[in-house]
Amino acid sequence: MDVVEPVNPHKNASDYSLQYNRWILKPMGAWPSSDSKKVPLKEKVISTILAITCYSLIAYAVIPCILNILFEETDMQKKITAVGPLSHWSIGATNYFLLLFRSRDIGRCLQHMKNDWRSVTESEDQREMLRYAKVGRFVVGLCAVVMPGGVVTHTLLTGTMQTIKYIGNESVLVYMLPCPSYSKFIDTSHSPAFEITLLLQLISSIIVTFIRVGACSLAAVLATHACGQLSMLMRWLNQLDDRKQQNTVRRRLAIIVEHHLRVLSFVARMEALLNQICFVEVLGCTLDLCMLGYYIITGWNVMERKLLISYVIIYIGMVFNIFILCYIGEIVTEQCKQVGETTYMTNWYHLPHTTARDLILIISRSSNVIKLTAGKLVHLSITTFGDVMKTSMVYLNMLRTMTAS
Repeated sequence: MDVVEPVNPHKNASDYSLQYNRWILKPMGAWPSSDSKKVPLKEKVISTILAITCYSLIAYAVIPCILNILFEETDMQKKITAVGPLSHWSIGATNYFLLLFRSRDIGRCLQHMKNDWRSVTESEDQREMLRYAKVGRFVVGLCAVVMPGGVVTHTLLTGTMQTIKYIGNESVLVYMLPCPSYSKFIDTSHSPAFEITLLLQLISSIIVTFIRVGACSLAAVLATHACGQLSMLMRWLNQLDDRKQQNTVRRRLAIIVEHHLRVLSFVARMEALLNQICFVEVLGCTLDLCMLGYYIITGWNVMERKLLISYVIIYIGMVFNIFILCYIGEIVTEQCKQVGETTYMTNWYHLPHTTARDLILIISRSSNVIKLTAGKLVHLSITTFGDVMKTSMVYLNMLRTMTAS
């Protein structure tokens, strides 16, 4: 159980909110340096080695699988079975590239968060920020358990299953791999080639899964931090008409306006950082949900039915991932709009006339809808989540129709 009370309002507090994200992304070299201008040579070398290692393990699974689907496998059902894992690996590899490519932008966002924690002076503000930080940690923890558990279970169960492989005029039973291998690349029908390949694919699948989890959880933590800042801002607005502090009302209003602009700049920076990652996840989850639905439906009548549990767990993880991305887009938009509503609902008529008129600027700025998007094309919202689920079902029906004919 997390202990919140001893958290220091500066370094320890920001570390508390980002701890799980660092644990997920740092082993893959995707966690930015605390000081991007003075990165030690040792740290650069380690990050480069980790990136090369991760991409090598991903390529070891993806490239032979593509060659198998294109040039070796003739059974359409087995080709379709291989498309799902291949899609999962490919999306993870793309997001890994984006995380590495945008490392400097991630570092700026994290530094912005640390500065926000450092600027906290009141215990009520700290409690409000910690409340949202706990929500972010809970989401990250849930992401890190559900989908990786399903992927590891699926990889291990697949490795214990056998399928028929035709070699010349003979048919032999061979063990299956999550991502089928190309026999001219490596012959996995014999030991220890199969065991080595299965182990490498297991490690590769863990890396890819945690990359996707890391991307989703990073978005969740950034969004919850923004919501915490907006919630704190609304508390300040409600206290603006305090009769005991009328002599400092203009100074407090200036602080509110300045902080409001700071939060909006953070949201804009977050949108610029996440829109490509979210676009890849939205497209990828739509395809993955379609394929997983197909595997679950067809798995009742074929030998892979014992994989159903792992398919269901992965499906739940995928749904959770896309729901989190859409939900954070919804709450950030709503929180930004609520600042304007809170400003209007304050007792502005108790304030000096000039100060009350200044509130119009906050209301006007809040009326401009703030949106988190997927590739600047799709607004992330609960409606988008419903559209993704419906689209995956449409593709699933099309796939069933094609394979049934």
